[in-house]
Amino acid sequence: MGRSKLALFASALSVGYASAYSFPDCESGPLAFNPVCDLSLDPITRATALVSLFTVDELINNTDSTAPGVPRLGLPAYQWWSEGLHGVADSPGVNFSTSGPFSYATSFPQPIIMGAAFDDELIKSVGAIVGTEGRAFNNYGRAGLDFWTPNINPFKDPRWGRGQETPGEDPYHLAQYVYNLVIGLQGGLDPEPYFQVVSTCKHFAGYDLEDWDGNYRYGFNAVITTQDLSEFYLPSFQSCYRDAKVGAAMCSYNAVNGVPSCADTYLLQDILRDFWGFTQDRWITSDCDAVENIYDPHNYTATPQQAVADALKAGTDIDCGTFYSEWLPTAYNESLITETELRTALIHQYSSLVRLGYFDPAELQPYRQYNWNNVDTPEAQQLAYQAAAEGIVLLKNDGTLPLSSSIKNIALIGPWANATNEMQGNYFGVAPYLISPLMGAMEDGYNVTYVFGTNITSNDTSGFAAAVAAAQEADAVIYAGGIDETVESEGNDRNYITWPGNQLDLVAELQAVGKPLIVVQFGGGQVDDTTLKGNASINSLIWAGYPGQSGGQALFDIISGKVAPAGRLPVTQYPADYVYEIPMTDMNLRPNATSPGRTYKWYTGTPVYAFGSGEHYTTFSYKWAQSPASSYDIQTLIENGKYAAHLDLAPFTTFEIDVTNTGKVTSDYVSLLFVNGTYGPTPYPNKSLAAYTRLHNLAPGATSTAQLAVTLGSIARADTYGNMWVYPGSYEVALDTTGELTYEFQLTGTAAQLTQFPQDTTSSMS
Repeated sequence: MGRSKLALFASALSVGYASAYSFPDCESGPLAFNPVCDLSLDPITRATALVSLFTVDELINNTDSTAPGVPRLGLPAYQWWSEGLHGVADSPGVNFSTSGPFSYATSFPQPIIMGAAFDDELIKSVGAIVGTEGRAFNNYGRAGLDFWTPNINPFKDPRWGRGQETPGEDPYHLAQYVYNLVIGLQGGLDPEPYFQVVSTCKHFAGYDLEDWDGNYRYGFNAVITTQDLSEFYLPSFQSCYRDAKVGAAMCSYNAVNGVPSCADTYLLQDILRDFWGFTQDRWITSDCDAVENIYDPHNYTATPQQAVADALKAGTDIDCGTFYSEWLPTAYNESLITETELRTALIHQYSSLVRLGYFDPAELQPYRQYNWNNVDTPEAQQLAYQAAAEGIVLLKNDGTLPLSSSIKNIALIGPWANATNEMQGNYFGVAPYLISPLMGAMEDGYNVTYVFGTNITSNDTSGFAAAVAAAQEADAVIYAGGIDETVESEGNDRNYITWPGNQLDLVAELQAVGKPLIVVQFGGGQVDDTTLKGNASINSLIWAGYPGQSGGQALFDIISGKVAPAGRLPVTQYPADYVYEIPMTDMNLRPNATSPGRTYKWYTGTPVYAFGSGEHYTTFSYKWAQSPASSYDIQTLIENGKYAAHLDLAPFTTFEIDVTNTGKVTSDYVSLLFVNGTYGPTPYPNKSLAAYTRLHNLAPGATSTAQLAVTLGSIARADTYGNMWVYPGSYEVALDTTGELTYEFQLTGTAAQLTQFPQDTTSSMS
């Protein structure tokens, strides 16, 4: 949370908004004959009619996220701030009961581990469950209708404390993830007549720093080239705002090229509303206190009233905080803002609530019928387990896993071995249950000796002797450690990406015992596993992230062989020295004389584990289901794509690959298709993810065909102005990080422009 987010949280709860949601009375209340209650009218007309009744004071009062409503109109108070990152979560808008109905909600894995599943249908299903449970909570006064999720900023620097909230580092992958999650949450693509809930994609834009080396998110100025903005920082937001038609947006703490995001007309108007078509029945909120941050510490304006005026004029409709209600009166009295601008902000808000059925009879709305029976259903429980099982990544294995049936006695050691709440990461709610690794091991029938051993960051070795003694008596040893919220969190970046504390010292003593040794690495950000990767005494290495309510069960079902691992690393694991080679404040992706580059696309060094890494319990063979064409004419592709909603979404071709399980274990397989070549502006990326799909349950000897649909946008490059182009040249597609199957083809003709990116004429980068 931000500097005063905790205070905002407490204030919202103290006035009872979280537990006292109600709906306007359109039957006999003061609004009964206002057009806002007329179901035959469109949402903007209805909202405009309502907002026309507000006085200026009432307009201003309702620009804060904790909105008092208008009692004289029978318009209830409303809390805009509810959270649902990976399940309905504690927040000012969500109030769990102490027992019984609505005392818990399904807690899925963190997005970083769900992203590792590379399973779009899974993500859509997760979104649908979170949206359903959120709507059920709202129907009984325990949540809002607006959920400030997902975090869709690319995880470009391993030190970022909030990287755990994201699906990973690749912009194409993030774009597919957010599209499917939002569709699930909201109940479809721009659904009519009602949204299930409204999702809010955040943090727009260029936000991926908390508190590194004296640089704080509240006042950080992210200097980003237009090329990088278009090609890396914004594709996930474009997918959310333009393609998935999300209902809300959140501007971020940081400035972009000298302008605080919540006061940036270029971002909020030129790109968001004009370029991407973010319509007037959708709203923009600030991150919490970000409007105040325009004035302090950005020092962008000389007065607080100018700060709120700049934010309102740029398009920030809601202030998560109280700076609007405190300073908009002064701004209005000084003619820094107009009544029309205030009314526009409120129309955006209430037209969204119209689309949520806020003013409509409950009996007409299927979503209003949801209740406690729709929460933590057997289907939701199974999906939470599946999400963890699909996302867990096997990074190293010499055949020790799955454990032999002869292994009965396990020494389970480490600070994550009996973790419960830690399994959820951040932005979590009350889970119905939390299955720790210890519980998972016991459920799978092992005789377990559990020893804590050492803390995440401890240098105390007093627990080593008991851990070694347990290992000596066991058939196999499992060390569960890594990092957690004490090391990476909101407001807390890392300075180092080594294993913290003395954990590796304990692992070294355990390996000296000579028993089969499996290391399980938890946490969202990666740590340098060089020592573990190169040591033959470490038989297996698993990354488990923050795996949610069923994480311990999913982990041990993989260890025991009940489930075969198929997750893929959604980020690059860098060597420890990477933190000395590039500061967090450097937003550039491409390598240069002082930078080795960022992400798998541009990094010039050798990763410890590459983006997309992940091993299996079986083997596969691959062949083209049908041979791709060797040449494509660009002008023909453009002509054929003119009927697509947007040219960058137009199809290029679909690569079909037959994948055969040549081993002895039934397994999923994630097909990652990368493209590379010498086309477009230099420097050229190492490769770019162009398509992916997850094949399920391939039995030994079975073949399944991966359909890898590639769009024009997936093979396009951005010029220095951010315009996306398809260029002629030689291309190669490769299956998997290791290039299991490759194919070369030519694009002929002349370069074709897919998009005309808006240009910023006001920033310090112009």
